[in-house]
Amino acid sequence: MNTIKVSVKDRLATITLDRGKSNALNRELITELDDMLKNITADDNIGGVILTGTAPFFSAGLDLVELYNYNEEEAKSFWQLFLGFTANMVSFKKPMVAAISGHSPAGGCVMALACDYRVMAEGQYIIGLNEVPVGIIVPNSIFQLYAFWLGKAEASRSLLSGKLYSPEEALKVGLVDELVRNESLLTAAERKIKKYMELESNTWSQSKLNIREELIDAVTADQSATLEKMLAQWWSPATRHILKTILANLQRK
Repeated sequence: MNTIKVSVKDRLATITLDRGKSNALNRELITELDDMLKNITADDNIGGVILTGTAPFFSAGLDLVELYNYNEEEAKSFWQLFLGFTANMVSFKKPMVAAISGHSPAGGCVMALACDYRVMAEGQYIIGLNEVPVGIIVPNSIFQLYAFWLGKAEASRSLLSGKLYSPEEALKVGLVDELVRNESLLTAAERKIKKYMELESNTWSQSKLNIREELIDAVTADQSATLEKMLAQWWSPATRHILKTILANLQRK
C-alpha cells in the first residue's frame, strides 16, 4: 500500500494516513483505505480500528490538484467512489475511533464524522465542512452525517457558511469528543476504543447499526440525481474559477 500504514496489536488495527504532508484524498488513498476497512470487517481477529494521520494534518480533504485535472468521466467516477466510500465508513460495524492529528477540513472531516468517537490534538488547527465556499454542492448524505453529531441547526448554519472550527470550538459543538496534547493522542484513542472492544461485539455492532439506521439509509440512497447537480456545478465557470484560485494559492505555499 502506498498511501496508508497499518499495524495490528491486541486485536486493534491502527491505520495511519500516509500520503505526503497533508494526506489529501485521491483515488488511490480512498481505494486503499476502503479495501482495508472491508478486509478488517471480514477479519475476526481484529476488533476495532483507530484512524489517524501525522501532525500537523489528519487529512486536508480531497486532492483538488488531482481532481481539477480530471476529465468528465474521471470526475464522475471519483465522486461516485468518494460517496460510496463514505457510505462504507458510516456502515462499518466495528468500533472506529478517529485520532485527529491536525488540520481536518472537508473530506478529512467527513472521515472523522464517520467514526464513533473523535479525539483531536490541541493546537492551531481547523476542522469542519467548507465545501460551499469551494464551489462544491453538499449532498444530503453529507449533511445528514454532519447533523448526526452537531444537530440540524448547527450543521445547517455551519455548512452554508463553510465554517471551520478550532479544536476548542469543535469540542463545544460536539464535532469532536475529546482534546488532548498531540503526544497523548493515540493513548487517548486506544483508551476509548478498548472500552468499546471490551463489550460483547455483536451486541455493540448491532446497536451501532440500529442507532445509525436513518443515517445509513441517507448515505446508501441513490444519489445519481444529486451527483448530476454536483457535477454540473463542478464544471461551471464559477467553480472552476474558485478552484483555480485555490490551486494558485497552494502552489505559492
